[in-house]
Amino acid sequence: MDNIIVFGGAGFIGTRLVARLSAAGHRVCVPTRRRERARHLLPLPTVEVVEVDTFDGATLERLLHGRDAVANLVGVLHGRRARPYGPEFARAHQRLPQNLAQACASVGVPRLVHVSALGADSAGCSMYLRSKGDGEAALRAQVGLRWTIMRPSVVFGPGDRFLHLFAALQRVMPVVLLGGARQRFAPVYVDDVACALQHALVGPRAEATVGRVYELGGPRSYALAELVRLAGAWAGVAHGRGRPVLALPDAPARVLAALLEHAPGGPLMSRDNLDSMRVPSVPTGALPGIDAPELGVGQAHSIEAVAADDLGRRGAQARFDAWRMIAGR
Repeated sequence: MDNIIVFGGAGFIGTRLVARLSAAGHRVCVPTRRRERARHLLPLPTVEVVEVDTFDGATLERLLHGRDAVANLVGVLHGRRARPYGPEFARAHQRLPQNLAQACASVGVPRLVHVSALGADSAGCSMYLRSKGDGEAALRAQVGLRWTIMRPSVVFGPGDRFLHLFAALQRVMPVVLLGGARQRFAPVYVDDVACALQHALVGPRAEATVGRVYELGGPRSYALAELVRLAGAWAGVAHGRGRPVLALPDAPARVLAALLEHAPGGPLMSRDNLDSMRVPSVPTGALPGIDAPELGVGQAHSIEAVAADDLGRRGAQARFDAWRMIAGR
């Protein structure tokens, strides 16, 4: 039984990874600032949830003592604006990976698997991508650390905040005003990402992933507008046609994004999101992908094979759920 600690283990991808590790018999620790957010993990037999400040250096060393491997899935999509990035991005994407790398070296944990993002670049076009790039650089700079970096495109699956959000918007609005409508994504299924992470952490092929960066994308790419239309159609909105999508030029798109940064329950879209979309979220082919044999995924799931059934809820309950998702509740 490997003893693994998963930061961000209560989140969308982390929940699937923790479940897979537990089912395989590994001991898993999930640190969280609010235990309530991880209550769905408590029934898993080999999982321990601890409520701690994961950004405190001394706490990190104590948590990492005696572990065999670390997975870091912590990430944020929104934060205050600053150069090169605001404090929320700095804390989650740069300082935490740096502190984890240093703590691993201090207490002798040899292995760290880190989730970054396609397009991560310290000189990138958005705060999100620049902070992700600096987080990767911090891991690479740590002497003796056996790291693996995963760069997924947008991740979809039951309960995601991507396709489900666009479906929710179409359930309550007659038209979708969309910035970055032509930007391309290669959506990747959440269980495929969790599978790749599991095989990079433990198992006979994990060693083959050390020191490598993987670009994780689905079988094909889509323009954002196409994904929005598919989400509405699969959700049964407007008799299965979806709402009309109005692609906005850059200037009005940025005005709308600035307004949506102050939406109830948290931003629905931000200007930094638009900046990130200047770079296609599509694997380049220059690095190994999700079909790399050591990741154990095989053929990645297509969005059509999974999302159509997942989004196919109807009726008043679906409309109520839509308002709750838009409000962030």
